[in-house]
Amino acid sequence: MPYRAEASFSHGSAAKTALLFCNLGTPDAPTAAATRRYLAQFLSDPRVVEIPKLVWQLILHGIILRVRPAKSAAKYATVWMPEGSPLKVWTERQAKLLQGYLGERGHRISVRYAMRYGAPAIADVLSELRSEGVSRVLVLPAYPQYCAATTASVIDDVARWSLQTRHLPELRFINRYHDDPGYIQALAASVKAHWAANGRPELLMMSFHGMPARTLALGDPYHCECLKTGRLLAEALGLSQEQYLVTFQSRFGKARWLEPYTEPTLKARAAAGLKKVDLICPGFSADCLETLEEIAQEARDAFLSAGGHDFAYIPCLNDSPAGMSMLADLAERHLQGWPTRQPADADVLARQREAALAAGAKD
Repeated sequence: MPYRAEASFSHGSAAKTALLFCNLGTPDAPTAAATRRYLAQFLSDPRVVEIPKLVWQLILHGIILRVRPAKSAAKYATVWMPEGSPLKVWTERQAKLLQGYLGERGHRISVRYAMRYGAPAIADVLSELRSEGVSRVLVLPAYPQYCAATTASVIDDVARWSLQTRHLPELRFINRYHDDPGYIQALAASVKAHWAANGRPELLMMSFHGMPARTLALGDPYHCECLKTGRLLAEALGLSQEQYLVTFQSRFGKARWLEPYTEPTLKARAAAGLKKVDLICPGFSADCLETLEEIAQEARDAFLSAGGHDFAYIPCLNDSPAGMSMLADLAERHLQGWPTRQPADADVLARQREAALAAGAKD
């Protein structure tokens, strides 16, 4: 595999550090063509679909990519923001704010965002950072819970870029933050704020993205980490076991996935007499199609049509101060040992020395 062209090495260059904030990805536009390109890349990742490649490619290109893009594009159109896809808008804002939060704490560091599927691609952003002389990169996947289909796929993509790079930067990865106290506190604060404005529900449902059930048997920790997040959030809110429920959404195909399923559970609870439910998606760092359309629209309609009276979706942390402060804390811990602190300004130091000398002369 040939190496990419790189800037010539320069001796004595100051070390530069960067943080790469990686999210899943999104189509470039809410159109069938753009969605088809996105889905073709996403669903071709063997981390995402663990079916023999030849068999899966026949299904993917023969059936799925002929039917699903138009349907998905129509769903994207219902949540598309003036600035673009919600996931990309929020992720870009988070990266910019994270650089500001770290800068206020004295860290001289570049923060960029990238998407595992779509643009800006991880490899492209890493190459840009290397061309700018960055020699250390902290990779922060946006996913709180570790899963091979998400976190490990980001690491795979960084590794593929590394195979084509001659002068590699020092790399660090943050694999998870599902039980980080700051993360739990930020989630709890968002729920409490919602309750203060709208009252408490009979049930708080915590919906996480689903995965095939076989991944749990194969050793993926995702299911366990989702349950732990749910338990810790419930404890932070003072909820009993009857007052909250962890469920899983976004099933695909006919295989058994992690249970209980979100929408069928909402219907069953409504039919059994549940009237008021709040739903939060703690596995998503930013609002996207899966939260804004699948939950805030489809799941809501399913609950109300089954007899429920009051359904409220509590947004993701997005660019909230508590969420951003948590990400900054997380980054700071993993940056330890790297010289990222902003050095004192030489002019300031000179003036301080002159003042000290003058004070000494007076004495």
